[in-house]
Amino acid sequence: MTSVLNRSVTSSSTASEGASPHAYDAGLLLVRVVLGLTVAAHGAQKLFGWFGGGGLDGTGQFFARSGYPAGRTMAVIAGLSETLGGLGLVLGILTPLAGAAVLGTMINALAVKWGGGFFAPAGVEFEVLLAGAAGLALTGPGRIAVDRFLPGLRAHRLVYGVAGVLLAAVLAALVLLVRN
Repeated sequence: MTSVLNRSVTSSSTASEGASPHAYDAGLLLVRVVLGLTVAAHGAQKLFGWFGGGGLDGTGQFFARSGYPAGRTMAVIAGLSETLGGLGLVLGILTPLAGAAVLGTMINALAVKWGGGFFAPAGVEFEVLLAGAAGLALTGPGRIAVDRFLPGLRAHRLVYGVAGVLLAAVLAALVLLVRN
């Protein structure tokens, strides 16, 4: 009986000292939506030429000039990774994989633009969004997410996030190895 009392006293005292779980969930939702929509729009530039982007042809030429083989194919892969990964973050669905998709493409983008300083147009300020994607993969989407309704992902585990980050790092490294 005392252990039940101790747990209820402990949980009520810590809840009043820190932010409520709802505050964390709302904060994660905001980060997911802003990061996810930004990256999804960037992917739509690659895939469809929307928002002033180069579309598959222009982006494919950029990838070829940047040393990637099969530039158009790489543009499709990057565009799909950004668009679907970004939308996955927005919805909070398969969040570790969505974060991994964004992280992997941003690692490659960082490698391509490295050495141009931090700020645009030649810098890497946009590419450091990889930290947000990795953070979301590790923390999970919060309770305001589609993952909440998926039995295997309902209770996010750190191991899922670590696996997503490792998957992104390994796949990004493999893609960078084929780059000239």
